[in-house]
Amino acid sequence: GQFEPRLRTMAASGAVLMGLVEEFVTGQQDSKAADTATGVKTGLFSILELVEALGLCLTSSEPRTRSRGVQLLSHVLQECFSSLSEKEVEVLTAFYENRLKDHYVITPNVLQGIKALTQCSRLPPGLAVSILKSLFQDIHVQSLMQMERSCVYNILLNLMELREEELKGLGADFVFGFVQAIDGEKDPRNLLLAFQIAQNIVWRGYELGNFTEELFEVTSCYFPIDFTPPSNDPHGITQEELILGLRAVLSGTPRFAEFLLPLLIEKLDSDVQGAKLDSLQTLTACASVYGHKELKEFLPGLWASLRREVFQTASEKVEAAGLAALRSLTACLSRSILDSDSEDSLHSFLNLILKDCQHHLCEPDMKLVWPSAKLLQAAASASYRASYTITAAVLPLLLEQYNSHTQSAQRRTLLEVLHGFIQPAQGSLSEEGDESVLSGFQEPLCVLLFSALTEPSPALQATATRTLTALGLQPGLLSESNIELAADHLTRLILREEEPQTCSAAMESAGSLASLHPAAFASKMVPQLKEEIFKEPSEGSEGAPSVEFRQVVRQRCVQALAAVSSQPILVQETAPTLLQVLSCAHTVSGSFSLEEVVSACRSLQQITEQAWETEETGRFFHQTVIPRLLGLAVEAALQDSVGGDPSVPRSPLTEQKVLSAMVPVVSTACGRLLSELTSHTASLAVSLFLEGDVSFLPGNNVPQHVQLLKKQSDGWLQSQLVCLLMACVCSMPRNVSIPQIDRLLSELEELSCMSTHSFSYTSAAKCFAGLVNKQPGGEELDSLVQRTVKRIDSELDCVSSLFRVQNFTLLLWVAKALLLRYHPLSTALTDKLLSLLADSELGPLAADGFSLLMSDSTDVLNRACHAQLRLMYRQRFFTENAPKIVQGFNSAPKEMKSSYLKALSHMLNSLPRQVQLSELPALLPLLLEALSCPDQRVQLSTLSCLHPLLLEPPPALTLQLNALLSRLLALTTSPSMNVRIHSLRCLHALTRFEDHLVLPFRSRVLRALAGPLDDKKRLVRREAVMARGEWFLLGSPGR
Repeated sequence: GQFEPRLRTMAASGAVLMGLVEEFVTGQQDSKAADTATGVKTGLFSILELVEALGLCLTSSEPRTRSRGVQLLSHVLQECFSSLSEKEVEVLTAFYENRLKDHYVITPNVLQGIKALTQCSRLPPGLAVSILKSLFQDIHVQSLMQMERSCVYNILLNLMELREEELKGLGADFVFGFVQAIDGEKDPRNLLLAFQIAQNIVWRGYELGNFTEELFEVTSCYFPIDFTPPSNDPHGITQEELILGLRAVLSGTPRFAEFLLPLLIEKLDSDVQGAKLDSLQTLTACASVYGHKELKEFLPGLWASLRREVFQTASEKVEAAGLAALRSLTACLSRSILDSDSEDSLHSFLNLILKDCQHHLCEPDMKLVWPSAKLLQAAASASYRASYTITAAVLPLLLEQYNSHTQSAQRRTLLEVLHGFIQPAQGSLSEEGDESVLSGFQEPLCVLLFSALTEPSPALQATATRTLTALGLQPGLLSESNIELAADHLTRLILREEEPQTCSAAMESAGSLASLHPAAFASKMVPQLKEEIFKEPSEGSEGAPSVEFRQVVRQRCVQALAAVSSQPILVQETAPTLLQVLSCAHTVSGSFSLEEVVSACRSLQQITEQAWETEETGRFFHQTVIPRLLGLAVEAALQDSVGGDPSVPRSPLTEQKVLSAMVPVVSTACGRLLSELTSHTASLAVSLFLEGDVSFLPGNNVPQHVQLLKKQSDGWLQSQLVCLLMACVCSMPRNVSIPQIDRLLSELEELSCMSTHSFSYTSAAKCFAGLVNKQPGGEELDSLVQRTVKRIDSELDCVSSLFRVQNFTLLLWVAKALLLRYHPLSTALTDKLLSLLADSELGPLAADGFSLLMSDSTDVLNRACHAQLRLMYRQRFFTENAPKIVQGFNSAPKEMKSSYLKALSHMLNSLPRQVQLSELPALLPLLLEALSCPDQRVQLSTLSCLHPLLLEPPPALTLQLNALLSRLLALTTSPSMNVRIHSLRCLHALTRFEDHLVLPFRSRVLRALAGPLDDKKRLVRREAVMARGEWFLLGSPGR
């Protein structure tokens, strides 16, 4: 009795299964296949029960019924192959192998079933070979449809992954079967699979036997690939994929060399650039697999082809591929050196190259110097041995030719060729213990280069400078005396040559060489630069340089001091010299111009950015440079504000330009050159500004207890120094604690809210914001921000207040500080800024404030200053506030709408392009409105935002094309040159729209562009010509 329920269940499931089979086979209901697969998966019935249920269908005399039965079984197998037992796989494999002999109608479904079985990890030993034999014997693959052929190739790939050793046991029979299977294949989808199988065969060591040539023939017949996918190709197969797939096969085994190399030589004779390129790249790939034995016989033919391509080509791509192939061949021959035979191959090949190229270096017309040089350099760069042989043969020739030619243009060409041989390539670098290939030519090269540096031609001097650098950067090629001589020559070029090109080349060279040879430059170059900077002008003397040139030279000297300063030994010589320039400018009136002082500060900044981050350099900046800068700035401020003589000009160190240039010097030093002194520097700076403690400042020319942060009637000279406090304390890493932070914030708040000096209150606001950004979150920070905002609100709400702009500035910077770190209170501050857009006095300032919120700040609140800065804060800010701006715009009175448009335009401009595209449809009406706004800054900002969008126009723009065009044409007559230029660029970009969209406007635009063609400004005329040309060509065939 207990078996009855189970029997009933089995009977029921059997009935269900028979029903599903019946409905699929006879009723043609394809959906029943999925239901059957679900039944097998859930255990309702087994796969062998399904075979049993299909019995009558599979033995039917009607082929289509049998096909339908096999189709159902194959579909279920594709869903359930992973759960099959070894016994089930064995039974099913035997069944399917037998079906391969059946009617051709059944074959596609049989192949699908076999494909599913070959994915099964429980495939018993021996079955892989059995399946393959059945396939190769019973199926003519190329008579099948594309899908079935693809199925066969996938079966082979599955078996290669699953049972590789068994397949290799077939020997060359497997290769023979594969060759027969793919012979005549034309479909690109199937070719990718076939190339993968062939690649597996040659890369994984399958036996090719007597079928090497057959395998080569059946794959190489597709070389070079000439395939252009249809425009609506849903499969996404590219020509590049096919090329790389075939190349991996052809270059995969040295056994193909005897067939492939003649083919490549033949294809290199083709007139089709693609065939040449493919052949050269395939040759490069082969050279990494072949040895000298495979190449030896074909080297003369290959060289002749490569030489022709480089000598005669009109294509840079083909030339580059030819040179790469030559380099690979030479590297292959160099790599193979194990016996005298391979030594001979390399030697013979290099002799071929030298024989055909060497004499071109000596021809008087020098026509073929460059192609010959490129070939020689490509071969030389392949290995140390090749480099040694070629350099030994070529360098004496080049040296001789240089001396025999007198024209500077020819000498420059030869020097540039020489530079190519001196510049070391990665493959030709000598091994440990090998001497440099240039060792024997040190002296003649130095004589030639030093001679070229004294030539009158600036171009020749610049080339000689680059070549000297290349020589000096290789260890041991310049003796100490030659290094010193090089430093002298470079100094002379910097000081005496009028040509900027020569001077900048000399500075670059000095910078590179000084990092390797600091002592020579410290003793030779730096003293001469220093002397020139502080030299008194020799008035009226014969041959003295003009005042203008003298100023240029001083600027160069200051820049050169920075260029050579990377090593500590040089930094400690150059930085004090630049500080001396600042000191001199302060103490001796008129000794240095304002521009020269700013230049000295910029050079100090460059030194802080490029100096090696050693403890020694950090200590030097914290103990010497920063205190000296602060001391000079404080001294200048006090000297000019305390009863100074009004007739005496103010020290340039009190100028905003100079102080702004000092800021990055201090902030970079504090933020980058870290040492244990960092926090010490912070406490010294705070005590200077809060307590007036000047004891650490050098010079002792400053009275004790100065009040730098206190508001005084004439104290702006002192209060503006807060920018240096900001540079110091706001650039420190977040783990450095700032002493007396509460008092400091309080005084900064007071100064920023109550000062009447713009630079002072802005710098104080930035400093306050920089500190707030790094404060740890919590109640203390929240109450500080709320207290500050309350004070700001009371001032801003009082329309008669004299300090509204100051308080607005503080609000703006604090909003940025909080926004960057996603602080919850940032929303309240940005809402306040949004409300100010409707303010008649502060509206324009608030609109520009959105640009500040969205853009990177250079001197504070950036990554270099270790600020808390969250990713994608711009996108988040835009998402939260753009709808509020649109709402405000819609409800604002007409005279205030421009502020909202400007704010929106600034925000959009700062977003990544993809975000702009997604936001454009909703905001386009407002942007069009912005183009009609009378404020030129709004117009310019909007045009800058639109231009990149027009280059790849989104669909939203096409619907507003007429309105956009009208506004752009109106702006081509704007009073602002920049607006005219940007509107013409946008009109030019409109020609990228599809022709049918813009052609109706063609005649109207061409008429309107006649005016800008006669604009008084050349830059406007140039844009108009380019835009009109594109509009004129609209609709032309082949455009």
